[in-house]
Amino acid sequence: MVHPLVGIHAAIGELGVLAFLWVLVELLNPTEPRIKRAKIAAALGTLFFLMSWVTGGYYYVAYYGPNVKPIIKSGPAPWAHGVAMEVKEHVFLFLPFLSFLTTGLVYRYKNNLIKDTGARKSVLLLCALIVIIGLSIAGMGFVISTGARAALEGKIV
Repeated sequence: MVHPLVGIHAAIGELGVLAFLWVLVELLNPTEPRIKRAKIAAALGTLFFLMSWVTGGYYYVAYYGPNVKPIIKSGPAPWAHGVAMEVKEHVFLFLPFLSFLTTGLVYRYKNNLIKDTGARKSVLLLCALIVIIGLSIAGMGFVISTGARAALEGKIV
């Protein structure tokens, strides 16, 4: 049976991704009210990434490492852990730091983002990077889950 922390971890992480997509959309054509919403969304996104980091870390140490990892590694798709999980573990470390940076820039520049196109483009690029990394990590999570299901069902992947 799938542990509930997997779903909680994934859902919270995706909320973080959606929050930074929200920031990106708000800053495409910034106004004072949009910047206020972008600040809220950025703070929420950072909080969601931190919560996802904690729940994912706890799940990994308490359940995945001792229980799921050996199943995947002995199954028909050991690369699901050896490649996807290893990449996911290391790339995910960037998201909380990128989100802190982006949130800090939104709070620092505030309404200057309306006129300062250089600062706005920087924040937009960071938001796009966060969204791309976040969606990639979700895809890797799918690969890992598929590797676990294949091992449990004895199917070739």
